[in-house]
Amino acid sequence: MRSKFNKAVYLFLTGVLAFVLPLTTLAGGSDGDMKLEAKLVWGTNEKTSPDPKQKPVSPELAEKLKNSPFKWKYYFEVKSECFALPKQGEKTVSMSKTCEVRIKNLGDSQVELRLFGKGKEVSKTTQPLPKGELLVTGGNAENATAWFVVLRRGE
Repeated sequence: MRSKFNKAVYLFLTGVLAFVLPLTTLAGGSDGDMKLEAKLVWGTNEKTSPDPKQKPVSPELAEKLKNSPFKWKYYFEVKSECFALPKQGEKTVSMSKTCEVRIKNLGDSQVELRLFGKGKEVSKTTQPLPKGELLVTGGNAENATAWFVVLRRGE
């Protein structure tokens, strides 16, 4: 009698798990989602920005940019945008009236970033973007300044 009871319980639990596990996978469909932050940054050798709305980037980001091949001393945040990007999904983010990025989640932490300035494609970059890492791309601006888009993957 006991073995029939154990067998029935085993079959019942197996059936429940077979039903519940696929549902949890669907409900947690964010497994392939990437949480991203895109920042439009202006690089200059001037201590202050002519736009009072622009604040200096965080000290951590400033340090990373200063220790890169970039030649500017000061970096100001123009705009920041946070969003989730589903696996195999693509998102277009307007960073300013002249700057737009298109980001595609290629899966396995791989992203494709296409940067547009004044309606023209400026660059296209495909690379892995592990959590906490940065992808930086940009272009020249007038008066020996530059603009960058910094893409960071969140947790």
